[in-house]
Amino acid sequence: MSGVSIHQAGTPQVIAVSDGSHMVRIPVAIHRRGGRKAIMPSEGEVRPWHREPTPLQRALVRGQDWLALLEAGEVASITELAEREGVQRATVSRCLNLTTLAPALVAAILDETLSAKLTLMDLATSTPLVWKEQRVCFGLE
Repeated sequence: MSGVSIHQAGTPQVIAVSDGSHMVRIPVAIHRRGGRKAIMPSEGEVRPWHREPTPLQRALVRGQDWLALLEAGEVASITELAEREGVQRATVSRCLNLTTLAPALVAAILDETLSAKLTLMDLATSTPLVWKEQRVCFGLE
C-alpha cells in the first residue's frame, strides 16, 4: 500500500443491516507517515489535548530540551548528547533544527493544524532559515 492516500469526507453513520445488527461507518483518511500507515481524522477535526502528543510534538519538545542542555554546558556536543540520550546523532540534529522554526509553524505543530503528511524529515531538512520563507514553504501564508 506504498504511496496510497485515501481521503473520505463525511460524518459517521449508523446503518441498520437486514439481519437486525448495525454497522457503523466512520470516515477516515489513511496516509503513509514515517514509513508506516496512520489513520487520521477527517479534515477539520482536532485531536483532544488529553491524548498522547504526536511524534512531531515530541520532537519539538526534545529539540527545545536538548538545546537547553547544550546552552547550559551540561553536554559539550551533539555527539555527547546523542550518546547520553541513546539516540542517533542525526535524530538529535533533526530535533535541534526544529528550534529554528517560525513561531507560526511551532503553533501549527502544537495545534495540529499543519498537514498530517509532514514528517520530522520534512521539517528538519531543507527548511529555509528565514521565517517568512518557512511560512510560505509550508502553506501558512
